[in-house]
Amino acid sequence: MPAHHARGNAVSKDLSRLMVREQLAQFGRLVLLNSNNAEILRRAADLDLPGWYLTAGCLFQTVWNVLSGREPAAGIRDYDLFYFDDTDLSRDAEDLAIQRAAEVFAGIGVGVEVRNEARVHLWYEQKFGVPCAPHRSSEAAIDSFAATTCCYGIRLVGERLEVYAPHGFGDLFAFVLRPNPVLAPRGVYENKAKRWSAEWPELTVLPWPA
Repeated sequence: MPAHHARGNAVSKDLSRLMVREQLAQFGRLVLLNSNNAEILRRAADLDLPGWYLTAGCLFQTVWNVLSGREPAAGIRDYDLFYFDDTDLSRDAEDLAIQRAAEVFAGIGVGVEVRNEARVHLWYEQKFGVPCAPHRSSEAAIDSFAATTCCYGIRLVGERLEVYAPHGFGDLFAFVLRPNPVLAPRGVYENKAKRWSAEWPELTVLPWPA
């Protein structure tokens, strides 16, 4: 095992044993070491989208990068910004939000995918082959990710970070990928696990339940 992997694993084990409030503080600190995350959060606050969060890969993968001695943004494909607006489920309304966001995030250097999570049930089955009941909040959408280790959202309210972490931080800091069989099908989890294991070989991938 490369030296930086061994060092990263030792650090991650230490973090996984911290009290939850200390893990929360470490999570916020590590996520912001990715300058893309910090800048997106700052600009997203100006969009004032209802129920918004920066979420998913750009958060937990930043943590894995830092703990394994890599550059914070290395290998990260996805910068996802969720919001929730069930007052208008039209594609036109979502497109307006996407266009506004494109202007706000112009020049940031990475793509930011903005999606209204109130609309997910309208297209999910066509894309993934299983039906999706309407989400009732951005938090409910985050709860449905294929792995519990992915279920994080963060946003900036004034000068304060708010973090949604329904499954805590223990698995994240211990490099454990745990399936979350509530919506996404098995193949989605296994494909993601294969890709992430190639990028972060420290991962322990737990199997999809029988």
